[in-house]
Amino acid sequence: MALELAFIPRRFLWFILAHHFIVVTACQEADYAQLIEDYCLSQFKFDMEVIGQTLWCDWDQTIGSYGELTNCTLLIAKKLNCFWPNQLVDEFFIAIHKHYFKNCSLSGRSLHDPPNNILCPFLVVPILITLLMTALVVWRSQQSEGIV
Repeated sequence: MALELAFIPRRFLWFILAHHFIVVTACQEADYAQLIEDYCLSQFKFDMEVIGQTLWCDWDQTIGSYGELTNCTLLIAKKLNCFWPNQLVDEFFIAIHKHYFKNCSLSGRSLHDPPNNILCPFLVVPILITLLMTALVVWRSQQSEGIV
């Protein structure tokens, strides 16, 4: 028992040292959030204003600014010893997408129904086949000849 008590201060010392190491090397999320708001977001806002709201969904126009925004968040994370990507970055980009890209489709073009001359065959043919198969089954069930 005396031997176990001798190791308690050593374990306590290691715990204290590990705690201080974690505190010193841990990501300061408040600083990180402020820095990406000040440096990254301000430049992205400026770039998007220059592009104009009508071209926000044009990926060819926005890819450069979006890439710079991504790289900016990555560089600041490295400087502050933060993991990247992290929850803060995810929330940051979700807010960006909700504001700037909420009306954009995945392909960059607005979605709409195809013309009727394309849509009608895709609707009518399966309906006709279903009706024909139903009529064939009913007709065949009424014919009792040849069925064993």
